[in-house]
Amino acid sequence: MTSTLARTTSASLRSPNVPHLARTRVAADAPRPRTHLPTHLRPADLLRITDQGVADVLDGRHDALLPTEWDTTHRWSTRLYADDDLDVWLISWTPGEATELHDHAGSLGALTVLSGSLREYHWTGDDLAVRVLDAGDQAAFPLGWVHDVVKNPTTRVAGPTLSVHAYSPPLTAMSYYEVADAGHLRRTRTILTDEPE
Repeated sequence: MTSTLARTTSASLRSPNVPHLARTRVAADAPRPRTHLPTHLRPADLLRITDQGVADVLDGRHDALLPTEWDTTHRWSTRLYADDDLDVWLISWTPGEATELHDHAGSLGALTVLSGSLREYHWTGDDLAVRVLDAGDQAAFPLGWVHDVVKNPTTRVAGPTLSVHAYSPPLTAMSYYEVADAGHLRRTRTILTDEPE
C-alpha cells in the first residue's frame, strides 16, 4: 500500500463521491422501529460498513488518503467518510501505543481489522478481559463499552497494522478510565473530540 498522502477537505469527505460506503448505508437507512439508541444504525450495520471500508481500502479506492511511508512510531488515522449519522476512519497501529481505557460517550462503534493484529482489553464490570482481533476479525462496541486497543505485541507482520472503525452518531466526546485499587472503574477525564481513539 504505497501512494501519496493527500489530505482532503471535509467537504470532499462528505461528498457523494463515496459510492461504496454510501451504497452500504442504503440498507441501514431502511425504516426501523424506534429504539432507545442514539442512532438508527445498529451494531450489525456498523460491522457491515467497516467491512465495506476494508474492501474499499484493499481495492485502492482510498489510495489518495494513504501515506507514502507508514510511521512505525506513532499512530495515524484518516477519515474515510462522514455525514450527520456516521464517521468512518482508517487507523494504523504502532507497537507500544495504546488508546487508554475509554468509552465512545453517546456513540456506538465497530471495527474490522484490515491487516496485522490488535489486542483489546475491555471492562467486564469486574475486571479487564482480553481478546485478540486478527486481520478479518470484527468487533462492535455498544453504549457504555470501555476498552483499550493496542497493536498485538506478539504478532510480527510485514507492513502496517490497520483497522477501519465506524461510529454512529459521529464521535463528539470520549471518557477515559482507570481501574482503581478497589477493583472498580474510575473515570479520570472526559474530552470533546471528533477524532477516533
